[in-house]
Amino acid sequence: MKYLCLLCLLGSLSAWAGGEEVVVLYNTQVPASKVVAEHYAAARQVPAKQIFGFSLTTNEITTRAEFADALQKPLATKLEKAGLWKFGKVEMAASGKEPARTEIRVVASKIRYAVLCYGLPVKISDSPEVAEAEGTSHGSGTTRNEAAVDSELTWLPLIKNKVPLSGPLANSLYNCTNRAALSPTNGILLVTRLDGPAAEIANHLVDKALAAETNGFFGRTYFDIRGLARGNSYYEGDAWLLVSAEMCRELGFDMEMDTNAATFPASYPMNNIAFYAGWYDGDVDGPFTTSLVDFMPGAFAYHLHSFSAETLRTAGSRWCGPLLAKGATCTIGYVYEPYLAFTLNIPIFLRSWANGFTFGEAAWAAHQALSWQTTVIGDPLYSPFKLSPVQIHAQLARTHNLLIDWSFEQMVNRDRIHGMSLPQLEQFIENLPATPQSAVLNEKLAELYDAGGNANSAITHWQQALKLNASSGQRIRIRRTLTSRLVAAGQPAKAIDNDQQLLVEFPQYPGRAQVEEEVKNLAQESSAPPKK
Repeated sequence: MKYLCLLCLLGSLSAWAGGEEVVVLYNTQVPASKVVAEHYAAARQVPAKQIFGFSLTTNEITTRAEFADALQKPLATKLEKAGLWKFGKVEMAASGKEPARTEIRVVASKIRYAVLCYGLPVKISDSPEVAEAEGTSHGSGTTRNEAAVDSELTWLPLIKNKVPLSGPLANSLYNCTNRAALSPTNGILLVTRLDGPAAEIANHLVDKALAAETNGFFGRTYFDIRGLARGNSYYEGDAWLLVSAEMCRELGFDMEMDTNAATFPASYPMNNIAFYAGWYDGDVDGPFTTSLVDFMPGAFAYHLHSFSAETLRTAGSRWCGPLLAKGATCTIGYVYEPYLAFTLNIPIFLRSWANGFTFGEAAWAAHQALSWQTTVIGDPLYSPFKLSPVQIHAQLARTHNLLIDWSFEQMVNRDRIHGMSLPQLEQFIENLPATPQSAVLNEKLAELYDAGGNANSAITHWQQALKLNASSGQRIRIRRTLTSRLVAAGQPAKAIDNDQQLLVEFPQYPGRAQVEEEVKNLAQESSAPPKK
């Protein structure tokens, strides 16, 4: 748990990244690309001189030659001509196998981020010529030059040097704790994209990010681990998720975890998602294939799979596109096989983000490699934790924003972690003026009573939540929980009625057969003569 000690609830920096640190790129061959670029620039106040158009293929895949000649080299030239970058000679000390040398690097930079807008290619195809020129064993292991456009652009500050194109390039700022160090003057350009299955989806990513920055980052967190044993070669992936789940709990989020080898089933009630992380199915499945799943503004969703971002512009295959189509604000994926070690270290990402890093900073500080397979989708300036919980709560109260219910819920979760007793927390929620009309607070109160063994009060507040503004996923979750508690309390008839109400409210519920079987069994058990 070495990451937890580094986690805090307050952003520690007084200076926040702004649009003047960003360049925005669009494809002149895709009209919607420019629309997305201009919308983002207006939302983040990016200077007009920092918006650049490039004539590129309209396909998601581009060749190595087109990438270099039509995007990579021209972008470096534009940045230098616009006075945004200044190159100079830098003496590099010997390190590892590298001898002392002189490199031409970015020595002064007015920007740190590049935003690639809908319509730009996503990935670079493998080029045998590159592998032959470098004398590599083309096509096996990491000796490949296929890559994500985003990741290949991250090392643009080094473009005037000989940089190997086959295999991953070590990220010298991996696990960096100083966000200011993540700069072109240290060899990295923080590249993310605004993309998705439709231009409209890409266009709204910044809007949702700004909403979460202003009104708070709230919701529930879901972690889908594989239940791997220590010693398994993939155990590290599960370990990352386990640590991240505890970090989310520390931040005050409700956390739910699936430890089965399979992913969450479609019948699982997943709603009000703030943070989702799971693995390892090839194509979107489970709750994300239904209409019942929903995301909160600002939500991060990540499914670890080697080809999760192989395509971004379809809503039904792989993971990144479907997650964005369902409402996620940001995600991270891989266009070709990255290997586990070169995927997102989720605890580093979450620790960095919670400690005030922007999304772009946190994403690239948590990857060991550049020039590889990573694509980062979302507003790079997105900083959901830049205001403290106290500041957000005061703002919600001042503006009479209904999200204050979620702020109270997080407050209670944090107080419970830090030792406040269940009766104290129950009394606190009972006395809130908002509670009688809040499904969120009634469900939280029911959970507290349930944890304390007060079954009747728990049942009462779950039932009250169902009478209020509960979302579809929340209603399913409450009804499924309520059935089990009613059965335990010796009220099978009410449990049957609750199940039947679920089927009436959600006739297409994926777990319908299971609920019908449950009703049948409860009816048989309740009508059976008592045992002597």
